[in-house]
Amino acid sequence: MSGSCLFPRALALVCFTCALPFAVRAQTPAPTAAPTTPPPADHLELRFANGIAAVAEAKIITVDDIRREITPLIPQLQRDAHSEKEFNEKIEALQEDIVQNLIDRVLIVKEFYKEKDGDQPKRQIPASYIDNQIDEIMITQFDNDRSKFLAYLRGRGKTTREYRREVEEDMVYGYMRQQQRKSQSIVSPVKVETYYAENKDKFFQEDGVHLRLIQFRREEGETDQALLIKSNDVLARLKAGEKFEDIAKEVSQDTRRSKGGDWGWQKRSDLKAELSEPLFQLAKGEGTQPIVMPEGAFLLYVEDRRFAGIQPITEVRDDIERTLVQQMARESQDRWLERLRRNGYVKHY
Repeated sequence: MSGSCLFPRALALVCFTCALPFAVRAQTPAPTAAPTTPPPADHLELRFANGIAAVAEAKIITVDDIRREITPLIPQLQRDAHSEKEFNEKIEALQEDIVQNLIDRVLIVKEFYKEKDGDQPKRQIPASYIDNQIDEIMITQFDNDRSKFLAYLRGRGKTTREYRREVEEDMVYGYMRQQQRKSQSIVSPVKVETYYAENKDKFFQEDGVHLRLIQFRREEGETDQALLIKSNDVLARLKAGEKFEDIAKEVSQDTRRSKGGDWGWQKRSDLKAELSEPLFQLAKGEGTQPIVMPEGAFLLYVEDRRFAGIQPITEVRDDIERTLVQQMARESQDRWLERLRRNGYVKHY
């Protein structure tokens, strides 16, 4: 049994991917195979009898536009809803959000192409950028097969020229949203300090230990005494001056052996009581005596220690800045969209 089973909570690994210069909506072809069970009704034809949901500027937003956006989200709605009534309420709210997002997209694209005062030239996306994006879509979504691509366009009733325009508008939309976020990237120290003073309860931390461990797994029929002999050999080496990390890389049988038994920061509640009780009595740089359990023997080492209380601002400043940047970006975006909506032509059906 590995050391990871001693942690009741899973240790999540989060991957971050780099954003492209332009955020582009996926142009996913519709699947050709018929589903075994019919999808739940979205009632769009009942809400929009003439097939039109809204008009933004000269762009008609149709039921098909909404359905293309909402269809991939329906399975999650079904899983989340506890009744047909709740599902219908959720899907209607989602439809409203999608219509508004499609309207905003039209208005944002219009803002990009709007004539500027003075001698500043009208903005445009270089044709080579659009060509490259279409090439990427052809490879990733159509296996670089033009016949599949053309079949997809026929299914949507689009010409290649119309599709190219759609890709260009996707790129414009992504660029404009990205620029809007960039405009709100600086936070003053005063704002950070004010936020910290007004939200200190958010920065309370539990007792924590930066934990390293060495585990000897119990082999079939192996006695406690045999495990203690192995553990005491490690204690002797530590007493002679060897580093815990180096010994862990050599002898530990846990899943973090290659990292010197490093399990990072752990709260008391992250560990079984048999481990947390002796561990949290130690100071930085101290280790436990061997702890023998049914799964094996463990030696725990406190790489670092922090105690319950409000974290100082120096430790949370970066987190506060990120929170404030996101908050400012949302508020700025709301004001920006409100201005575009106020100055644009929009008609709902």
